[in-house]
Amino acid sequence: MLAYVFWHWPRADVTAAAYETVQRRFHATLRDSPPPRFLGSRSLAVAGARWAGREGGAAYEDWYFVDGSAGLDPLNAAAVSPAYRGPHDAAAAAAEGGTAGLYRLRRGPAADPPLAAAWFTKPPEMSYATLFAMLEPLIAAEGAALWARQMTLGPTPEFCLHTGHPVELPAALVPVAVRCRPVWP
Repeated sequence: MLAYVFWHWPRADVTAAAYETVQRRFHATLRDSPPPRFLGSRSLAVAGARWAGREGGAAYEDWYFVDGSAGLDPLNAAAVSPAYRGPHDAAAAAAEGGTAGLYRLRRGPAADPPLAAAWFTKPPEMSYATLFAMLEPLIAAEGAALWARQMTLGPTPEFCLHTGHPVELPAALVPVAVRCRPVWP
């Protein structure tokens, strides 16, 4: 599973309630008429993501799940097609800015919207096998999802661990802690 992740933040003259309403409308349109290979989406209000505008202040993080890279083109085309254009354009008009990345699910389930995220980079001296083995007990115990940035596409550290509450990572990992509040679904 791949996720196209889009961080965005509202214009100063748009209230959080109004912004979240147009975001939900766009996600509902995708749910009701999904493009090929689209698996679903979620939208999170986030705080502490320094790459998400306004110095890590209040922002939003949308996760669009697709069945492999072949699902990216239909999602991209659908977003601005006539069936989706109204909700997409309303959401875009309320945004001040945005940035995005591409992530692959490496371990765990992606089922539940997270309430916390730990973004981190693998230490250069550590192998991926060692990293995954070190995180496996935490992922299993917490029902966590480990996402990895693909092809260095995105403004974040290399990995994201989604959990239901803030967790302590092994000492070798230095996370950026991000608080999440589900907006959609």
